[in-house]
Amino acid sequence: MEEIHIGELIRRKMKEERYTAAWLAKQLECDPSNIYKIFKNYRIDTDSLLKISRLLHHDFFSYYSSLLE
Repeated sequence: MEEIHIGELIRRKMKEERYTAAWLAKQLECDPSNIYKIFKNYRIDTDSLLKISRLLHHDFFSYYSSLLE
């Protein structure tokens, strides 16, 4: 099964949209160091992924859904 590096996908989308880790940390009410940890992770809890998906207007769940087909 293909492994999805969700943290890297989030980082790429943020770069594409020109958002900073500081901006996302402020939106999620956490320290920017937590955002850099997310970027390194292959996994993220669904609540956090939903919040990030909404903030970045991007369906990160679709990467997982595509593996079901």
